[in-house]
Amino acid sequence: MRNNKMEKVSPSIDEWLKEAKADPAALEEGMFLVHNGVVRQTPKAQVRQGLDDGSLVKGMEFAYDAGKVDAAIAETYKMEGIFYIKVWLNEGQLTLGDDIMYVLIGGDIRPHVIDALQFLVDKIKNECVTEIEQKR
Repeated sequence: MRNNKMEKVSPSIDEWLKEAKADPAALEEGMFLVHNGVVRQTPKAQVRQGLDDGSLVKGMEFAYDAGKVDAAIAETYKMEGIFYIKVWLNEGQLTLGDDIMYVLIGGDIRPHVIDALQFLVDKIKNECVTEIEQKR
C-alpha cells in the first residue's frame, strides 16, 4: 500500500468476456452487459437528489461486505434467463476516475440481462457497500 491507497488492479473486460464465452452456459447466452462505476467529481446527493451544496468530490473511501455481495449474486442468478455473472469491487481510498466496480451479466435476451444488471448493481450499491465521499 502506498499513500494509503489500495493497489487493486482493475480487471480486463476483454478477458472477462473470453472467460464468459468459454463457460458451458455460453451456448444459452445471446447478450452480455457490463457496468463500470467510477469515482466522479459531482457529489452523489447532487446527482441523485439535486442537492447542490457547492462542494466537489476529491476522493472516496470504499468498502464492501463480500458475503452480502455473494448473496446478491446468488439472488441474481435466480432471475429468468441469467446464466453468467462476474463482479469485481475495488476497496480502500479511491481518487477521481478510479474504478469502483465492474459487473458483467450474461443471459438469453436483452430484457432479462438489462433487468438483472439493474437489479444487481442496485443491490450492491444499496446493501453491500460503504461509500464515504471526501469533498473539497
